[in-house]
Amino acid sequence: MHTLDPLAYRNAMSRFAGHVHIVTAAQGDMRRGVTITAACSVSDDPATLMVCLNQANPRNEIFRTNGFFALNTLAADQIDIAHVFSGRDGIDMAKRFDYGIWQPLSTGAPTLSNAVAAFDCKLVDIKTVATHMVLFGEVVDIRLGDDRPALIYLDRSYRTL
Repeated sequence: MHTLDPLAYRNAMSRFAGHVHIVTAAQGDMRRGVTITAACSVSDDPATLMVCLNQANPRNEIFRTNGFFALNTLAADQIDIAHVFSGRDGIDMAKRFDYGIWQPLSTGAPTLSNAVAAFDCKLVDIKTVATHMVLFGEVVDIRLGDDRPALIYLDRSYRTL
């Protein structure tokens, strides 16, 4: 069996549509948020979801050590905040939470007050797979926002449904 070219894989995955989220965590005075598409439901009983994060970034260690995180699902009108937390605009991490209104639910992880949905999670398992850490979170609280069109990432750009 031959080794697959990583660039070919990334090009194929760019055609894989994903809902855009911001995953967040807080520990003491430190907060971290990252724009992602690699998240999905695992189970509804108990309510569990999973999130994939690049483990090469040392700032993502807070997700491993904190024990709690939140997944904030974005709407089509939230492209600007998606850019902020993607790092595309070069905004310092300490200033990123100045964008939007952030409120904790049960665990203390920051949740975006006008997200389509915010899932407040307790970390129940973590797996390392290749370059990424896969976080499994039991959802302990939810906030549903207004029903608005979804923000999707496809073909290396944002789209709406």
